[in-house]
Amino acid sequence: MDAPDPLTTPHGPHWRRALGLLALCVALALLLSVDWLYAGLQQLLAAARPLIAGHPLWGGAVFVLLSALSAMLAFFSSALLVPVALVSWGPLATIALLWLGWLLGGAAAYGLGRSLGRPLVRSVASARLIDYYLVRLPAQVDLPVALLVQLALPSELPGYLFGTLRVRFRVYLPALALGELPFAAGTVLLGENLVAGRGGWLVAIAALGIGASLLALSILHRRLRRPLPEPGGRDREVRSSR
Repeated sequence: MDAPDPLTTPHGPHWRRALGLLALCVALALLLSVDWLYAGLQQLLAAARPLIAGHPLWGGAVFVLLSALSAMLAFFSSALLVPVALVSWGPLATIALLWLGWLLGGAAAYGLGRSLGRPLVRSVASARLIDYYLVRLPAQVDLPVALLVQLALPSELPGYLFGTLRVRFRVYLPALALGELPFAAGTVLLGENLVAGRGGWLVAIAALGIGASLLALSILHRRLRRPLPEPGGRDREVRSSR
């Protein structure tokens, strides 16, 4: 059997992730309607508030660190910590801390991708998904394309990809900052609705964010389906090194 063509757009992983996230939000909304579960959530948040209030600097540092890890690891999400942060610091401070953590995590992923290259980035996602972007991303990624990648792909992927491709950090960093800010605000908004028990709004905001990400993905793939550059540049080196 022939190996899958890495130039074929890998729609499956993106749609599975989107549907999985939406299903999770629907399940949370349903759970919020169970009185004893919602009361238990409120009790946990009430217990966590004085703990963080007693150690504000350490609490903030740990939250930023865990947010950074969530930007590098697919199996961990800082969204689980947002309700606790909200009741401790409020929405604006939570957005700022979450955004800072994601910026640090993205920068660290970029450094690791630049240092360790293809073997590392292939361990983050499926080989077919990674090959598609390694082959199709242009030799000189500009800010609009970098921003589309940041908006469209799971947050743990762009840093490793751009580091492996040796995209200029001065291009990647603004894309990272601009791309993560609305997601930080949206995550905090989701957390607020979770804490308040507004399941309908939680699902609506999640659907809006997922839809925006899929729209960015569609635009990105249309741009990447343009003819590849003539052999001789870095794109040829990427293809020939497989």
